[in-house]
Amino acid sequence: MTEVGLVFFPAFDWAISHDHPERQERLLYTRDQIQEEGLFDHPSIREYRPRLATDEEILRTHVVLPSLHHTVAESHRIAAGGTIVASDLVIDGLVKHAFALLRPPGHHANRIVHGSRGFCVLNNEAIMVDHLRHRLGADLKVAIVDTDAHHADGTQDIFYNDPGVLHISLHQDGRTLYPGTGFTSERGGPGAYGQTVNIPLPPGTGDEGMLMVMERVVLPILKEWKPDYVINAAGQDNHFSDPITNMSFSAQGYAKLTELLSPDLVVLEGGYSIESALPYINVGLLLALAGLDYSKVQEPVQRLDREKQTKSLTEQVVRVCDEVIDFWQHRSEVKLEEVFGAGSLFQRQRQIYYDTDNIYESQQEYIRLCSDCAGWRVIYTSSTKARDLVGVVLLPWKPCQACSVEAREQQGELLADQRFSQVICVDPAANLHQV
Repeated sequence: MTEVGLVFFPAFDWAISHDHPERQERLLYTRDQIQEEGLFDHPSIREYRPRLATDEEILRTHVVLPSLHHTVAESHRIAAGGTIVASDLVIDGLVKHAFALLRPPGHHANRIVHGSRGFCVLNNEAIMVDHLRHRLGADLKVAIVDTDAHHADGTQDIFYNDPGVLHISLHQDGRTLYPGTGFTSERGGPGAYGQTVNIPLPPGTGDEGMLMVMERVVLPILKEWKPDYVINAAGQDNHFSDPITNMSFSAQGYAKLTELLSPDLVVLEGGYSIESALPYINVGLLLALAGLDYSKVQEPVQRLDREKQTKSLTEQVVRVCDEVIDFWQHRSEVKLEEVFGAGSLFQRQRQIYYDTDNIYESQQEYIRLCSDCAGWRVIYTSSTKARDLVGVVLLPWKPCQACSVEAREQQGELLADQRFSQVICVDPAANLHQV
């Protein structure tokens, strides 16, 4: 078996603007470096081509408004399809690990999509997870470990109430960086409380802090939860040279993190130090996945003394680790009615800003509190792009009989309500997306 399958897609024809940090050069410099190091000739590494994700594969995960045709470009379909190819390589035993080295990124894309947030339209990891479950069954347990400097708020939104997914996000503290979320108090919905694990780190966290989090928090949680597959959403903007973040991680640190985590699947997310970091991080990551020596990997720029992790900062990281692992160990003691109420529905309202496309969305959500499954959900959504009110009924992957019936009844009530321009029902297990 080949150790690593590399699925590469630079999205030549897609860019927010010609000089935007999220542009094709992010991956072209990386490919040149991989080629220069001769890694494509190594028997442990093999390259594969992506494909376009189908409507069905996208709509299993997302509700895209006003439509797929208006909102999703071909490059987004290929990036999502590339993650599906990567998952199939691992499922079918063709490779031990797969690395989807592609763009555009996806972890800021929510369940409901009105446009682009944080450069993201489709959530590539989420589409991959639903593909894995479609092939292998709804009982599959998947863990996503997101190591991007920005909180994976879109992935958190999609799996907020999903008991089959453990979502761990290591990121720069949201008080200091977009999207301003990802605090330790964000722990998931009533059907999956505790399975959202946020680890907000202080600006300046370097190799010592990141690897401490892996060893003290992430690996013990994974060992206890026992996922069938581990996905690393490998954002590379924690690097000390990244122009839009304030962290202090190195290429060696990324390689060591990858070796410790040993993920089944890796998906590229952010990272905007195009020449000084990404080529070397990705080479180190590939070597670590393949079980090869990465000790000589070195970025061409040196970290300044003032950019290295201080003692006081290390103490802050220790406190975050202690808080997160303490909650994890005592999560079963939490009385859910004290968090979500004792009624039949839990309600939350959100205002969501699509910073890339300057769209404001208003959401009102109701989650059925059910003792037999994760419960159905209803979302009312409208935006400054499409002001008409849309109603979305979401079934969980494993609904109980009562929730299946109630969800259909709720759909009927929304269809009879003249306020809604569209009513959409999403049943991911049945590939059902009805208007």
